Amino acid sequence: MGKALGFAAAAAAVLVVLGAVAPGALAEAEVVTRADFPAGFVFGVGSSAYQVEGAVAEDGRKPSIWDTFTHDGYSNDNATGDVAADQYHKYKDDVKLLHEMGVDAYRMSIAWPRLIPDGRGAVNPKGLEYYNNLIDELLSYGIQPHVTIYHFDFPQALQDEYNGLLSPRFIEDFTMYADVCFKNFGDRVKYWSTVNEPNIEPIGGYDIGFLPPRRCSFPFGSSCDEGNSTTEPYIVAHHLLLAHASAVSLYREKYQAEQEGQIGLTLLGLWYEPATETLDDIEASARMNDFHLGWFMHPMVYGDYPPVMRKNVGSRLPSFTDEERKRVKGSFNFVGFNHYAAST
Repeated sequence: MGKALGFAAAAAAVLVVLGAVAPGALAEAEVVTRADFPAGFVFGVGSSAYQVEGAVAEDGRKPSIWDTFTHDGYSNDNATGDVAADQYHKYKDDVKLLHEMGVDAYRMSIAWPRLIPDGRGAVNPKGLEYYNNLIDELLSYGIQPHVTIYHFDFPQALQDEYNGLLSPRFIEDFTMYADVCFKNFGDRVKYWSTVNEPNIEPIGGYDIGFLPPRRCSFPFGSSCDEGNSTTEPYIVAHHLLLAHASAVSLYREKYQAEQEGQIGLTLLGLWYEPATETLDDIEASARMNDFHLGWFMHPMVYGDYPPVMRKNVGSRLPSFTDEERKRVKGSFNFVGFNHYAAST
């Protein structure tokens, strides 16, 4: 067994991060407190199920593509999520620590293969019990649960059945899974993110191939057994976007009025700036932002992919039907933004 993913510290990655400073600078700097932020500003920490829960083979949970990936030796230092921070067993201790840190919110995800082990069909009672207990424990300390429905851990059963996100069948299965989440947890969860970083999963998993399910083709990726880097990332992203829109439509039609929650998705917020003030560099940075953020934001705001993507990708970029376009456009109450770096 490989080393556990050490996420206990990462779960304490607060939203405000102080950069490196010169010696003595902290002594001269003013202390930053909550009073420096607007009223209602939410301080929180975040995690994902596979990185913190552990207990990957307990109480009915079945493998995800990340279990397969790590057990095949493709993760850094042969790490696995088998134990991780053991939150499945220690969630009460973890929530108490969050309370002691003074946070207002905890961004967590639900493991699809723990709640519905085969990807569709019967709900796992033990999985349902765990997430109900975790949510209730958070609320008992006054901590808001911000829940991500899908954070990369796609059920291996569905990957084997129809090649996962490459198939449009994913959209229906994801919508049914989201329905289970809304039905069972929506009375207490008021902030839903349908999918985490759908603008990086197609690149990592289907273009470069350094993430599961490790599909790619030369010269974009060279260590995959199968895949097509020139077409598959666009297909996967299209299905993720349609699945997101389907879940949002379901929530709005069936649950939102009664549960009074908000729903959106979370993008990886890399940002590109021009290296110089030349027109070529300015256009290049704008093009990169369109291919990275506009890939999802433009359809959700305008109903189609950015014009530069239509022009450069051509027939390899999927199209929306009129009904799909209507569903995708406006399919968010908020957009989460995981921002780690900018680039030129």
